[in-house]
Amino acid sequence: MSLTTLFEEFVTIWVVVDPIGTIPVFLAFTGGMAAKQRNKVAFQAIAVAAGVLVFFIVCGQLLMDALGISLLSFRIAGGIIMFLFALTMVFGDSKPQSEIQNGRGMEQNVAVYPLAVPSIASPGAMMTVVVLTDNNRFSVPEQSLTSLMMVLVLAATFILLLLANPIHKVIRASGASIVSRVMGMILAAVAVDIVLEGLELRFLQP
Repeated sequence: MSLTTLFEEFVTIWVVVDPIGTIPVFLAFTGGMAAKQRNKVAFQAIAVAAGVLVFFIVCGQLLMDALGISLLSFRIAGGIIMFLFALTMVFGDSKPQSEIQNGRGMEQNVAVYPLAVPSIASPGAMMTVVVLTDNNRFSVPEQSLTSLMMVLVLAATFILLLLANPIHKVIRASGASIVSRVMGMILAAVAVDIVLEGLELRFLQP
């Protein structure tokens, strides 16, 4: 796997995780906590999100095979779902606004919801890691490198959450909303490429 491919996968996972867009969500639910407790919530959120994404890497392919879903059908459907997810990032409520609104007034561990799921391990992220680690297209070493890219993105997200206060003072909620929408545009382009590649392979099949 080339460095260019690894970089593309890193960017794709970064876009669907959207660490910058997670900062306002994190601050909204941890604003009244002490620094030590806030750091603990950040660690728990990353750990839970990592567990969810690893589960989809390991079991997503098995589930697809058990249901008898073909690789190309899954790629096309996955690309369409990623595209629709991207549209919600671009045209809907921004990630911070929608997740803060959905999470308020509910009794739960904020590290799990809404931080780990769906803010970090979003539906788009779950679908993306399954597509990028498909057993029929990628070897175990290649899947391991993709998983490493995911770990690097989650590590960067953890660092950004620890630095959430100073970062938010600079970009504020409006800046995070803009970044989230730009990430949505990039994700839409990635999704279109996945769909077009799937359709091309489908028509080239005998």
